Amino acid sequence: MIKHYLQLIKPGIIIGNLISLIGGFLFASKYNIDYYNFFFTVIGSILVIASSCVYNNYIDRDIDKKAQRTKNRILPSGLISLRTILIYASILGVSGFLILYYQTNLLTTSLAMIGFIVYVGVYSLYLKRRSIYGTLIGSLSGSTPPLIGYCSVSGQFDAGAWILLFIFSFWQIPHSYAISILYLKDYQITNIPVLPVKLGIIEAKKHIICCIIAFIASTIMLFIAGYTGYKYLIVISIVGICWLSIALASYKPSDDQIWARKIFILSLIVISTFSVMISIDMT
Repeated sequence: MIKHYLQLIKPGIIIGNLISLIGGFLFASKYNIDYYNFFFTVIGSILVIASSCVYNNYIDRDIDKKAQRTKNRILPSGLISLRTILIYASILGVSGFLILYYQTNLLTTSLAMIGFIVYVGVYSLYLKRRSIYGTLIGSLSGSTPPLIGYCSVSGQFDAGAWILLFIFSFWQIPHSYAISILYLKDYQITNIPVLPVKLGIIEAKKHIICCIIAFIASTIMLFIAGYTGYKYLIVISIVGICWLSIALASYKPSDDQIWARKIFILSLIVISTFSVMISIDMT
């Protein structure tokens, strides 16, 4: 039973968001870490992200039944009642927001709330099933964890926060489109109007390439603005160019599924490398 509740919070998503959140926190800390603040920022954020994932499972229960990738999830299998799911999600969310509100600051709590509302209310409940632009709006939610970490330390939404917002928003789009190409049949079966389904894979590839270029440019802005050092610039430029090179290779005859998998895996490597580098080479 405990295993079922753990699956509902999507541990993989939590770990991914946690890496970027910690990166943002350490980036703003500049080697002067407040461990009390760090602990409660992490715990509160984990609970909020977990809550949003459980609500997403509840909202998507009908389409999850149809897709090959998700048909064996907890809700389609009927292993836990819907009432219990809602109570579980609510307890996680309320606990997380209370911790952030009382132990961090209002800006951090507000950012967590914005990310939650965008992901659960705007994206999951409405845009995901109705608009080709759902991924673009959803990317704003995906960019909030590093901002939460950063603003928990800084207490202000400054230029560094804006650059982080652009970096993670641009990163999110190639990452998400790669997933939708990789599982294209599932999106077609469930009538989810992602860009590869509505406009085709070729158009999705163009968007992926453009957003990777924008991602690389925005990561360099951290260096230009004086937030990071040369080690960061060299490492992030190398991984960014590698990611772009694989994306550009899509115009050669190849298997789109294999290509999408490479883009997806590299996206995880790139953002993890970025989070590490801003943690160890800030100025």
